[in-house]
Amino acid sequence: MRTGRIERNTAETKILVEVDLDGTGSYDIATGIGFLDHMVEQFSRHSLIDVTLKVDGDLHVDQHHTTEDSALALGQALSQALGDKGGIARYGTAYSPMDETLARVALDISGRPWLVWKAGFTQTKLGEWDTELIEHWFHSVAQTAGITLHCELIYGSNNHHICEAMYKGFARAMRQAVEIDPRKGGAIPSTKGQLGG
Repeated sequence: MRTGRIERNTAETKILVEVDLDGTGSYDIATGIGFLDHMVEQFSRHSLIDVTLKVDGDLHVDQHHTTEDSALALGQALSQALGDKGGIARYGTAYSPMDETLARVALDISGRPWLVWKAGFTQTKLGEWDTELIEHWFHSVAQTAGITLHCELIYGSNNHHICEAMYKGFARAMRQAVEIDPRKGGAIPSTKGQLGG
């Protein structure tokens, strides 16, 4: 079973995350931020990774802690579910079109976290979610999941479409990368014999 479960409780947030890499894309998401819920639902549905994410955060302060901490916990759960990463495809790439928008996401489950983000927004909010937190969400997931992650907006003008194309691209690239390749026979996909460090 390639599953992960993280409980993360601090003075700022209380979080439960569960993932199943071999799921069907079912989800149960409640962060308290509607647009963030929508994006994590998109990630689950298009990656086929089952995700439960429950957050009780200090939204009376702002959305930063809820966004950051839930992404950190999600990345930890993904890393836990991947285990030693034996047999995985490791790499994933997706072009993600949404109406006038085209995004490209490429990633390597390398154990060496990095984010390259080449996108921007012309609105300060999507729904009630601060758009400056979107890049930070991807950075936080990449950090704890151990992913080298490149996200690029090729073109687009609608802020909702830009954000959604990024999440769907990330989902589809993750779906490729976490798949078990039967030709690898469970081998760790690195000449080092391990991933990371």
